[in-house]
Amino acid sequence: MYTIAALYHFTRFDDPAAIQAPLLALCEREKISGSLLLAHEGINGTIAGPRAGIDAVLAHIRALPGCADLEWKESTSDHQPFRRLKVRLKKEIVTMGQPDVDPKARVGHYVDPQDWNELIQSPDVAVIDTRNDYEVAIGTFQNAIDPKTDSFRDFPAWWEANKHRFHNKRIAMFCTGGIRCEKSTNYLLGQGVEDVYHLKGGILKYLEEVPETESTWQGECFVFDNRVSVGHGLKEGPHELCFACRRPILPSDKDRPEYEHGVSCHQCFAETSDDDKARFRERQKQMALAEARGEKHIRIVHED
Repeated sequence: MYTIAALYHFTRFDDPAAIQAPLLALCEREKISGSLLLAHEGINGTIAGPRAGIDAVLAHIRALPGCADLEWKESTSDHQPFRRLKVRLKKEIVTMGQPDVDPKARVGHYVDPQDWNELIQSPDVAVIDTRNDYEVAIGTFQNAIDPKTDSFRDFPAWWEANKHRFHNKRIAMFCTGGIRCEKSTNYLLGQGVEDVYHLKGGILKYLEEVPETESTWQGECFVFDNRVSVGHGLKEGPHELCFACRRPILPSDKDRPEYEHGVSCHQCFAETSDDDKARFRERQKQMALAEARGEKHIRIVHED
């Protein structure tokens, strides 16, 4: 079994680049795959590997400046959910594009999973899903508002256009693991919203701790690894991934005429040109050849 650890932590890294290479080397040595993002504001990512390897990496991260109280969420899989290892430098560990947002200063009220149902069923509470539209499409909480955003960068503009809808309402927000809500709640507080709440540990913690018989969650939760989706008890869901657009699809969607492995699905077929599709076919061919040769992809990347 592979152990999967999803983590994030906001802290000040004066020199993220100095952290990058040692972290990559440790992950490679411990046979860890997945993705870790480093920025001046902290660390974010999901990794998978043998139990001992995950423990070693978590211990290393906890020893970094300001990370002693790091929290993470764990699940397991009988197959490696990542094809490669990436350790990236970025401007933000979750990109909102709002330079004044600082989760280290203040955030909304944390709500434990066991108390979430009572909160969101209150008539004076508006529940907002802060994830992207393709994530919301396969599962969300009952009566949650879907901003229909393509990326987290779109959330501030959506709020500005829709804030009149939430006059005299308490705002409860949620996301996959909690990191987006650290920023979105800080943003709303900065906009003058007084009562802001967010689900502690995100959907993943809720699905792990709240029994299905008591759950107000509907559908599956999209995850950013080869499991694609998980349900109650963090059991792997039925979804697969369209490797052209990275959106989740069901096995039955592969029978639709628009589907071609690595090239298109019914959601993206009309979004790409014939030249794009030809390029995707060549990419898929090269990936298959590399996999047949048993090549492992390890990347150390700087992204602005």
